[in-house]
Amino acid sequence: MPALPATRLHVHEVAPRDGLQMESVFVPTEAKVAWIDQLSALGYAKIEVTSFVSPAAIPALRDAEAVMRLITRAPGVVYTALVPNVRGGERAIDGRVDEFNLVMSASATHNLANLRMTQAQSFRTLAETTRLAQQAGVAVNVSLSCAFGCPMEGAVPAATVADWVARFADLGVQGVTLCDTTGMADPGQVLALCSATAQAHPTLALTAHFHDTRGLGGANVFAALQAGITRFDASLGGIGGCPYAPGASGNVATEDLVHLLQCLGLDCGMDAEALAPAAQTLGELLGHGLPSAVGRAGPRWRRHPLPADFEQTRERALARELAM
Repeated sequence: MPALPATRLHVHEVAPRDGLQMESVFVPTEAKVAWIDQLSALGYAKIEVTSFVSPAAIPALRDAEAVMRLITRAPGVVYTALVPNVRGGERAIDGRVDEFNLVMSASATHNLANLRMTQAQSFRTLAETTRLAQQAGVAVNVSLSCAFGCPMEGAVPAATVADWVARFADLGVQGVTLCDTTGMADPGQVLALCSATAQAHPTLALTAHFHDTRGLGGANVFAALQAGITRFDASLGGIGGCPYAPGASGNVATEDLVHLLQCLGLDCGMDAEALAPAAQTLGELLGHGLPSAVGRAGPRWRRHPLPADFEQTRERALARELAM
């Protein structure tokens, strides 16, 4: 079995963007800012704060500029935002983002359904947006959706993913995220694709982004670790999803990811139990429960009180043993 990374791991929180965009409720700006400030104190390497898409397209994030300006920035945390095009990039620069997160799909069908553009059109738009970021001295990460499969096309060839990663690397982006947008990945596929990508681009900051739609989120994280991936997206409470894949539930929950890393003895600078207050805040803001497993059951090291009649039960059991 391949060795797990011995280096520090990096957890990226995507709930403020990837999670909230799927919610029907609008979280007030002040409440968003206070919650993101709460997240900033928990040890994240990166927080995806918002999205600079058209407010009409994603009303839940219509306050992007205000949120970016009002959050308190913790030292060492990268504050990123989704940027769809040059206009969004100009807004993001004005909002002082640390990084552009550009998105296109490895699946031609998903790209057209999700972004209303062909892949060629998306690439031209993102290349132009990358040049804007470079001129402004802002880092660029590209999130490649459906890298592990498309709900409409099915399998996406690994060679197709490799080609898109190479094209963005040639533009000079700093990082690429391989996204399991609809929870179609399996551990063997993850190990193969992540290993090949890491070997082909040793200087590129690679991130893995998994959904737990079919219960394989944790297994896929483990496979990515074996491939040498040290950066992982996650969503507090497990919120999120994909509007173009019915039933595609949310991202791997941050609590579950951090819990797994702690169980493996890996250092990510975070603690699963310390996430609980921020998850409680999120549940209150959204007005519904959150699907994370650790949020429901607690970490494996948590101990529960003995039953109220435990001592009487023990005494009766000992008495029966003596009688025998």
